[in-house]
Amino acid sequence: MRVRYREAGLGEADLAEGPLDQFGRWFDDAVAGGLEEPNAMVLATADATGAPSQRTVLLKAFDERGFVFFSNYASRKGREIEANPRVALLFPWHPLARQVIVTGSVTRTGRDETAAYFRTRPHGSQLGAWASEQSAPVASREALDGMYAELAARYPEGEDVPAPPNWGGYRVAPETVEFWQGRANRLHDRLRYSRTETGWSVERLCP
Repeated sequence: MRVRYREAGLGEADLAEGPLDQFGRWFDDAVAGGLEEPNAMVLATADATGAPSQRTVLLKAFDERGFVFFSNYASRKGREIEANPRVALLFPWHPLARQVIVTGSVTRTGRDETAAYFRTRPHGSQLGAWASEQSAPVASREALDGMYAELAARYPEGEDVPAPPNWGGYRVAPETVEFWQGRANRLHDRLRYSRTETGWSVERLCP
C-alpha cells in the first residue's frame, strides 16, 4: 500500500512568523477541505516510569498560549499528566498529506474556563462527563447506562448541569511545532519551530 504524494510543498518563505499562526492557516485548510473532525488529535503521555500511552482527543481551542482539550482528571491521561506534565500532540490530516506534531508542557486551565466550555456542551455530553469514571473498570454496559439514566432524571433537559469537580481543561504550551508536508519520492518537507528565549527559530529536518 503506497500513496503518491503531491509535488507542491512547504518552503520556509511560506511560513507564518509563529507556529500558532501557521497552525491556524493549516487548520483552516483542513476545515475547508472537508476533513472529518479536523480537530481530532492524538495525545501521547507517559507515566512516571516513562511508559507511554496515547489516545485521540478533540482540540477545543488554540491561541498563542497553546492548545486546549478537556478530560476527566482521574483518567489514565490525567494521572499520567499529573506525574509527568510533558506531552506530544499529532494532527493526522492524511487527505491533505499533512501532519502537525507538537511537543510541550501541559497545565490545567482555570475553573472559569472549564465552566464556560462545559456550558457549551450538549446536555447528553454534560451528563456523560458525570456518568463515566473515565479509564476505571465498569461492571457492564448496563451499569454505565444505569448511571446515565439516574443523572438524566436528576438533571432533565433544560436544567443547568454543573461541571464535575474532577473534569476540566488542559492547555499544552508548545515548545516545538513541526509541520510535515508529504512530497513526491518521499522527500517530504518538515519544518520545525522551536521556542527560544526571544521567540521562535525554524529549522528544516530531513524526511
